Amino acid sequence: MEHTHSTGTGLLLAGRYRLGESIGRGGMGKVWRAHDEVLHRVVAVKELTAGLYVAEADRLVLHARTQKEARAAARISHPGVVTVHDVLEHDNRPWIVMQYVDGPSLADAAKEPGAIDAVRAARIGLDVLRALRAAHAAGVLHRDIKPANVLLGEDGRALITDFGIAAIEGDSTITRTGEIVGSIDYLAPERVRGHDPGPASDLWSLGATLYTALEGESPFRRSSPLSTMQAVVSDEPPEPRRAQDLVPVIMALLRKDPAARPSVAETERMLTDVLEGRGSTATTRPVPAPRVTERAVYPPAATVPGHGGGGHGGGGFAPAYPGTGPAPAPGTGRLTAAAPASAPRRGARLRRLAVVVVAAAVIGAGAGFAVLQHAGDKDGGTGTGTGTGATPGVSAGAGGGTADPGGGPADPGGQAGSDVPEGWNRVEDPTGFVLWVPDGWVRQTDGDQIDYTPDNGRHRIRISVDPSPDFENPYMHMLDMEEGLAERLPRYERVKLRPNTFRDQTQSALWEFRWTERKEHPGPRRAIDQMYFGDNGTEYALYMSGPAEDWSETREQFDTMLRGWRPPPE
Repeated sequence: MEHTHSTGTGLLLAGRYRLGESIGRGGMGKVWRAHDEVLHRVVAVKELTAGLYVAEADRLVLHARTQKEARAAARISHPGVVTVHDVLEHDNRPWIVMQYVDGPSLADAAKEPGAIDAVRAARIGLDVLRALRAAHAAGVLHRDIKPANVLLGEDGRALITDFGIAAIEGDSTITRTGEIVGSIDYLAPERVRGHDPGPASDLWSLGATLYTALEGESPFRRSSPLSTMQAVVSDEPPEPRRAQDLVPVIMALLRKDPAARPSVAETERMLTDVLEGRGSTATTRPVPAPRVTERAVYPPAATVPGHGGGGHGGGGFAPAYPGTGPAPAPGTGRLTAAAPASAPRRGARLRRLAVVVVAAAVIGAGAGFAVLQHAGDKDGGTGTGTGTGATPGVSAGAGGGTADPGGGPADPGGQAGSDVPEGWNRVEDPTGFVLWVPDGWVRQTDGDQIDYTPDNGRHRIRISVDPSPDFENPYMHMLDMEEGLAERLPRYERVKLRPNTFRDQTQSALWEFRWTERKEHPGPRRAIDQMYFGDNGTEYALYMSGPAEDWSETREQFDTMLRGWRPPPE
């Protein structure tokens, strides 16, 4: 966080924490120096200011994320991790009470090139590395190591803080990467490609952090977020000029392939060699010669278009549900596949599509995006016939996952790889997503629709991908669609419709409803839909429907299908 100073408010929280001056500020909140009047000690209190400016639905998910941050940090017992003392609620918002570190962040200390020398950087690197080892042993990936999240105490120790987008092993709601916001130049290439992070991803970020500490600038920052992403994925950094014996360590940590990076133990050995004056050599394979794109600085507050908690405008087409056909955009008639976005939003949509297209070109031919219309589900009785083009589930069956660059299964959170349940198949859809489907379910297409079904739609999985959603968040989108469904579907009844957190994506919502079908598959039916925004603002809808009498089995299948879902590479 950038350090600031302002007059304290004197506000008393929970009857014991008296706020003093503001000492830090970031995109999500503000940090205050405070006095614990019960234990008579100085503490730091993090205030979630973002919750003041969002709708109630978004506020709920922000609060959930704050609780996860506190829980992640609390799982780690190590002197190199800022300790969480307490979590409290005030003014209808959560506040985190933490250990106070009397010293600047590494970002502040390294503003002038040369302010951090190689020996001090090696010492800082060792402190951070040992804290990361403790975090990884506790099942926590930090996923946001950067100079602003490394604090330098007066005693010379370095501590890591801000576990706001940490992934916690065993937490079913945190299985995907967090929002890509702020300094994307500290993200490992596999994260930019949309793969799942591992310990090696945190080590990449440590390498980029040490490089910046020595050189005063990130090795990958370019003139825009998009060109920065391209540099992270494609460019080799120039050797740091001030690193001296740290050069082999930093360059090894910044290898594109996570499997080629040194382990924690090897990195510790190399950093220790530097501190003890023995120099350092990397034992793994060397990186290729540098290839560098244009370099320029963009404002630190820049974010990837489509990311973050703000608007997700940009035209596009809204998904549709049973019997509706393509859903109407707000205030308009129905859209068809050829309908243009409204004029005021066209520029934003084109910018987003440009980002998607260029990012796909950067990452490779296999990273294309599919624009699928979540439309024309014939469960509602207004469809125009059965699907065509039925094909068996694409790709291998159980255990047929492909390896990602880290050597693990190509799945979110380790869930969509070799552990496919008995009676299910792992399919790699031609459009790019990966899915688990029950044995015997086949792929059907009808225009832009892509379903998986065993019985021509009586039971159905439907996947929708929209790179330019019309709505601020999935919850608002679902509320809008429900208005139309309630009028069109016979005996429509909402079971639930609420915001949730799906794979650490807080821009998510879950909708379950029932109705009575009169035509194609007559009788009572139920459906459920998990919708969320991916890291780049793409909207995904994972939908399943079936007869009400089978709902217990269908609901279990839905949960299994979600566990095996992997979106197209972002």
